[in-house]
Amino acid sequence: MNTTKLKSVLCRAAAGEELTIGFLGGSITQGSLTTQPENTYAYRVYRWWCETFPQAKFHYVNGGIGGTDSLYGVSRAVTDLLMYQPDFVVLDFSVNDTRNTFCQETYEGAVRRILSWPSRPALVLLHNIYYDSGLTTEAQHGAVGDWYALPRVSVQNTIYRQMKDGQYTMQQLTPDGLHPNDFGHGLVAEEITKLLADVNAQRDEPEAESPLPAPLTANAYENAQRLTLREACPALHGFRADTREKLGHLDHWKNGWFAQKAGDSLTFTVDCSCLAVQFRRTIQRPALQAQLVMDGDTAHPILLDGNFDEDWGDSLALTPVLHHAPRARHTVTITALPSAAPDPTPFYLLSLILA
Repeated sequence: MNTTKLKSVLCRAAAGEELTIGFLGGSITQGSLTTQPENTYAYRVYRWWCETFPQAKFHYVNGGIGGTDSLYGVSRAVTDLLMYQPDFVVLDFSVNDTRNTFCQETYEGAVRRILSWPSRPALVLLHNIYYDSGLTTEAQHGAVGDWYALPRVSVQNTIYRQMKDGQYTMQQLTPDGLHPNDFGHGLVAEEITKLLADVNAQRDEPEAESPLPAPLTANAYENAQRLTLREACPALHGFRADTREKLGHLDHWKNGWFAQKAGDSLTFTVDCSCLAVQFRRTIQRPALQAQLVMDGDTAHPILLDGNFDEDWGDSLALTPVLHHAPRARHTVTITALPSAAPDPTPFYLLSLILA
């Protein structure tokens, strides 16, 4: 573990500088199921900085969005976090990514995007876990962390192990088997601040900084780009651009396009080797479905189902379409499909993500 950057930020805090503390992740980072924003692990870690270094000035940026993985994370890292020039970042997608090489690659893309940002933030990786099943992508994400010698906090090796040993019951930590309650968030924050305190105690000890190594994976996603109506102008044939103003990064269903009836379509022309489509799956069923056709290949359409079977709220669905294809110019046409319902909920397209 190389803590050179973290020691540098701690020294700057001790010297009374003005610093930005940032977080990027999913619903746990956002603070789902906490009673108030100040009880999230992220805010408690931010508060540690404020209380430990009262002579410094700190800013707080929480880029957590529920139900999102590292592919979406790397595509929005700039707009939801990095444009604020953070000095310290905690990154976590360990319960939203799946345990495969694809997500390891998109996660590495997020890590490299953060490490190479001009503000040169110190990065700490957080690995959360499903308390009910023990599922986590820590093995895949941890391999990336080891490759870059990054400080890491493992819930599996701390809080989860303590729960399995009988120190806590699952009900004490989480109401749904995944999202920590206020008490659980406090424990997660405690593990992060233990790491920070340990490094802070040694902050004046010199340590050689390692250059950014060559990628561990094929690394096609480090510079992934998200196309909303702010960045793209597709040809509209029935789809309408959403004219409502977007109010912050948690105001999800804005800056996209919607189809209200069967046959509505739109077409993008893009240059890429990797592509994913992001759309809304809604609990307001029935909703329109749509199909995506790449480069006119109508024999192999991709279904985009706007219906969500859960009841906790609408979902930010993200469907990969191309992965490591030869870089080329492609046409992407999305068309709303017929529905038996007399007044279905419109289909909502949020973005394309290109790499």
